[in-house]
Amino acid sequence: MLLEFKTKNYKSFKEELVFPMIPAPKQKGLDYSILTEQIGKNRYKALSSSVIYGPNASGKTNLIGAMDTFKSIILRGHINNEDNKENPNTAACRLELIPNISNADKPVSFSIKFIEEDLLIEYSLTAGIGEFAESSYNRKIIEEVLTVNEKLVFKRKNDLEIDSLKHIKKYMVNEFDKNKEILIKVAKNNLHDNELFLQNGFKNMFSSKLVTLITNWLDKKLVVILKSNAMQVNYNIDAPKKELIYIDKVIDKAAKEFGINSNALGFKIEGEENKAVLCSLINKDGKTKYIPADIFESYGTMRFVNLFNFILLSFIKGGTIVIDEFDASLHPMALMNIINIFHDNDINIKKAQLIFNTHNPIFLNKNLFRRDEIKFVERDDLTHESTLYSLSDFGTAGKTGVRKDEDYMNNYFIDRYGAIKEVDFKSIVKELMEIKKDDCK
Repeated sequence: MLLEFKTKNYKSFKEELVFPMIPAPKQKGLDYSILTEQIGKNRYKALSSSVIYGPNASGKTNLIGAMDTFKSIILRGHINNEDNKENPNTAACRLELIPNISNADKPVSFSIKFIEEDLLIEYSLTAGIGEFAESSYNRKIIEEVLTVNEKLVFKRKNDLEIDSLKHIKKYMVNEFDKNKEILIKVAKNNLHDNELFLQNGFKNMFSSKLVTLITNWLDKKLVVILKSNAMQVNYNIDAPKKELIYIDKVIDKAAKEFGINSNALGFKIEGEENKAVLCSLINKDGKTKYIPADIFESYGTMRFVNLFNFILLSFIKGGTIVIDEFDASLHPMALMNIINIFHDNDINIKKAQLIFNTHNPIFLNKNLFRRDEIKFVERDDLTHESTLYSLSDFGTAGKTGVRKDEDYMNNYFIDRYGAIKEVDFKSIVKELMEIKKDDCK
């Protein structure tokens, strides 16, 4: 369950960006969308969803890209570049593309706070990676901090500080108590400027169990879909070995509910590796023909089926799914229904979360989203710097206040919240046509 994500000096976010999934104080209504976790005597709350608005090039995708970049860095365990052509987020692979252009060689920082297996985990990382596009810079990790249940586990800065770790004793290596001082000394001597202590020294010498828990959550439960129009799903089909055509009843039912051109959708199992290819099944004259779905079904249907697979996994695992352009090519009614399922406590029993950006104003609805779930990204035309804020930041009183009974959508279009930009191409086209008129003379 994600509680908070932060970043600083990442692309258009020069100042610290704080993306909260914790309910704002004094917000009432739609309490069914609040998730709760009990850890000891402490009770933690989180939002089940969040929608992000803003004009084109405001920084919405940068926010989601920052999550993906941070996740990628932790999973590989270092701040070197990597050659990963499958990741559409280039900045996650070429870190010199991360820094804010106007912020010189200031460090980049990330932080995440989440709950997993009754543990409140907070991990932060600050790294010096040079100026924008400076690929030859000698990168260095400046600070790295891990806390569990609000108690320090380790802090790496000028020195390496490791706490008593009694609060995570069951996750530690068996010989930790006897050899603590030796292990700390060895860890200090083996610190590398470009390697994460979390994934290297701490994992190898202190607690592989805890690090595995953290990395599994990031890898399996924090699903970031960037440039979702290009997403490809590798279907893992548990079909009988002799069965060449397999129909997943859940996917097929969802596709029919959404609308498909064929009689059904199935998976054709091909090759020795049992690769599953999504197919349209067409019944004619008592015979069934199998056609690759991507050439028979509509683009919207294919995108829905691919996306729905991730949605299902988030409900099954209790994951957090973050989607860039959630509404692209999909009907608003289908999207509204998916959002309502995330808000349904009787269905969302594993406490899954949905975060997405959009341009569609239909979600600016007080009956669908809480005020603290509606967020805006705005970019300054002069500094080109992005800022994030929530509808709940406006309050309900005063000249800038927004009352609960107001029309959120209408307010957005009359620029009550910002994060909207007038677009007028008329003068550009008019100038072009004047030039063309002159050329014809």
